[in-house]
Amino acid sequence: MFESTFALSDASRVIAGVGLLTIVTIEFGGMFLLRIAAGKVPVTEFQKAFSRAGHAHAGVLVILSLVTLVLADATSLEGFWGWVARIAVPAAAVLMSGGFFAAMAGRGRTAPNRFIAIVFAGAASLALGVVTLGVGLLIG
Repeated sequence: MFESTFALSDASRVIAGVGLLTIVTIEFGGMFLLRIAAGKVPVTEFQKAFSRAGHAHAGVLVILSLVTLVLADATSLEGFWGWVARIAVPAAAVLMSGGFFAAMAGRGRTAPNRFIAIVFAGAASLALGVVTLGVGLLIG
């Protein structure tokens, strides 16, 4: 029905499809935040802040992931570096948001547990992905 001269690579198309499907889980996270805001879920101020951070990082990084897939297909990156450019930002979305939620888990918690390391792993994945993609775009 619609014709386009632009098409995503198969890898980017599959990753984008999975990324779009994860938005449903982000919606459920939003419903959970509404329950927290309404006082229906007993959490500490720390847990409330980390819930917000996890939810926000999920939403923003999934959107960024979709943008990076289009940009990755505009580069000449192939093989290992092509995969890094395509998968590191979506991985960061999972790691960072999941890390915030895992680090706040536990009744009455007022400080992050050892799972905060997952957030830092996600930050490293994000940095690797955007630097790889940025360089790939600059070199053509």
